[in-house]
Amino acid sequence: MSSTGLIVGITGATGAIYGVHLLERLRELEVPTHLILSPWGKRTIEHETSFTVKQVHDLATTVEGYNDMGATLSSGSFETAGMVVAPCSMKTLAGIRVGLADNLIARAADVALKERRRLVLVVRETPLNQVHLKNMLELAKMGVVIFPPVPSFYNRPTTLDEVVDYTTARVLDQLDIRAPRDDRWDGVLRGRSNDSDVTG
Repeated sequence: MSSTGLIVGITGATGAIYGVHLLERLRELEVPTHLILSPWGKRTIEHETSFTVKQVHDLATTVEGYNDMGATLSSGSFETAGMVVAPCSMKTLAGIRVGLADNLIARAADVALKERRRLVLVVRETPLNQVHLKNMLELAKMGVVIFPPVPSFYNRPTTLDEVVDYTTARVLDQLDIRAPRDDRWDGVLRGRSNDSDVTG
């Protein structure tokens, strides 16, 4: 992991808790972070979570201005370990795909692409239309990790926190950040004999 850390973008799509929890885990793991919050990301945090915007800011090592196109993150010469946008709105997805770079989240993602750094987009929308799918396909061809936060049930989550924890851990896996966890699939069927007749 680069000492300059990881960029975390939070946009206005539903699912702000994914970005917030990611910041919490990265802080626990002592991974430096650069946070970029969109205006609608701030609004969504207030709507969907018990966190204030200031509390989310305090989870990050550095907070960058959404419209600060002169920030260090705008330059490829500023080294980072990559970038995660969680959640990633379809507007942000489209802007990244066409290289619009009209705000710091889109510009930082553009830099990640041109510098061949890791870029993970936790895309949040359903159902998906053809535009969404085409944008995701084109970005995937460029090496971007398209990561819809699809919950897992083999670990039998009983709380929303457990669902979010699982997604956060899987995102960290994509960045080669190994966080301690006990919910990896181990081949054991829970709540039944392991020699049960299981068919497709």
